[in-house]
Amino acid sequence: MSKQQALLAKIHAEFRPHFAAVENESHMHSSGRGADSHFKLVIVSDKFESLRKVQRHQMLYQLFAEELNNGIHALALHLYTKQEWEKLGEVFPRSPNCLGLGQ
Repeated sequence: MSKQQALLAKIHAEFRPHFAAVENESHMHSSGRGADSHFKLVIVSDKFESLRKVQRHQMLYQLFAEELNNGIHALALHLYTKQEWEKLGEVFPRSPNCLGLGQ
């Protein structure tokens, strides 16, 4: 199972999301293609109801503590309630390339 698949499996087990996506963005960073070090996570879950953004992020960092200590360098987190997701038109932001890539 790839790191991307393992992250998605944990998300589904913990959050039972309405929507979840995990994108490997390692190629956009100076770590290089195939490094499996940078991921964007988009999660829409009822578990985020009444939680501030920082609390939502803390939940994810706690869930992925082992992965962050073993090769994953960064997680770009986009965490929404169902209502927030619908208000956004069910579209999540694009990530910029790392400044280390000579933009």
